[in-house]
Amino acid sequence: MPRKGRVTRRKLTPDSRTGDPIVAKFINSLMYDGKKSKAEKIFYDSLDRIREKTGKDPLEVFLDALDKVKPSVEVRSRRVGGANYQVPMEVSSFRKQSLGIRWLINSSRSRSEKSMVDKLSSEIIDAHNNRGSAVKKKEDIHRMAEANRAFAHYRW
Repeated sequence: MPRKGRVTRRKLTPDSRTGDPIVAKFINSLMYDGKKSKAEKIFYDSLDRIREKTGKDPLEVFLDALDKVKPSVEVRSRRVGGANYQVPMEVSSFRKQSLGIRWLINSSRSRSEKSMVDKLSSEIIDAHNNRGSAVKKKEDIHRMAEANRAFAHYRW
């Protein structure tokens, strides 16, 4: 945290093929060791695979899947009087987006299909249909926040 002033968020340049900054952020998160062209190839090939499987616009399917994975509440640990409480709190829009992207990528990496293109396209389709481990992760977080709703008054 800086001592003086707030940190300004950098504007992300939109993606070259789709013109969408969310896609650019997703590709940057998908990237390993600075290999951006490889990450772009994986993402665009998975979009082509989504078009083959669903017959719908793959960018709309991707954005819908990302919206269905984004959490609206999460629990944060608060120390009050020597005890730690899991306090449910609203999630900011930037954190929603980054958590959704992270969960989609991590759950697609943990799938058992052969290539990353297959894994990513299958996970995006599953999230679009409200299935898959990324959606399950979001539901688990929401369930935990609902269970700890009694400690909501510790939020500040």
